[in-house]
Amino acid sequence: MAAKLTFLGTGTSQGVPMIGCQCEVCRSTDSRDKRLRASVLVEYEGLTILVDAGPDFRQQMLAAGVSHLDAILLTHNHKDHTGGLDDIRAFNYLEKKATQIYCEKYVEDSLRMEYSYAFAEHKYPGAPEWEVHNIDDKPFSINGVEIIPIRGRHYKLPVLGFRFGNIAYCTDMNHIPEEEFEKLKGLDHFIINTVRRGHHISHYALETALKVAERVGAQHTWLTHLSHQLPQHEVLAAELPEGVQPAYDGLIITV
Repeated sequence: MAAKLTFLGTGTSQGVPMIGCQCEVCRSTDSRDKRLRASVLVEYEGLTILVDAGPDFRQQMLAAGVSHLDAILLTHNHKDHTGGLDDIRAFNYLEKKATQIYCEKYVEDSLRMEYSYAFAEHKYPGAPEWEVHNIDDKPFSINGVEIIPIRGRHYKLPVLGFRFGNIAYCTDMNHIPEEEFEKLKGLDHFIINTVRRGHHISHYALETALKVAERVGAQHTWLTHLSHQLPQHEVLAAELPEGVQPAYDGLIITV
């Protein structure tokens, strides 16, 4: 099944550069070191699907020239992955219909608190319109196209990654349960979060991410959700093993 994935953002929750920071990475003039909050756009079997809609959602949609979305998949409920959802109003206006959101029940519960006005019985004109579909770690379909969720843990928080054909996207994880590795067999492209070296309480650090990538054995592994605590893109790319590269905003991969 053909798939095209565009990295809209490859940065950690504060983005790169980080406000007020004067480190070498934050001062870099390499465009690949300018990282918006993590999100990808997937064009798969005739569908256009967004994974996560953080605070940079509007900017990312404009940069990628997106004028249509079939669905938004949410990996979890943290603000750097949901903070831009108010801007789906533009798609409501363009397409004259509600936007379809797929997420776990606890994520919907968070949205109902954060965006209570979007769920109100009597909405004010211009409020975002969406229909929420609850999913879990079992495969589901959008317009007849199957998507396979990947269960992970983000410290103690359950989160989801997603497999589209032979591409899998797993952000904001520091643990993948043993049984989930079956879903990651035979990949062409594996995308995994890597926030820094050493240890992190809720994300894969570089060393552990590389071990997971080796086990998955995809033809290509891409690192995302990168912070300024990792080296500049060019330096990091040079030290990684064959088949592993840091992703960057605007990068497109296809299968």
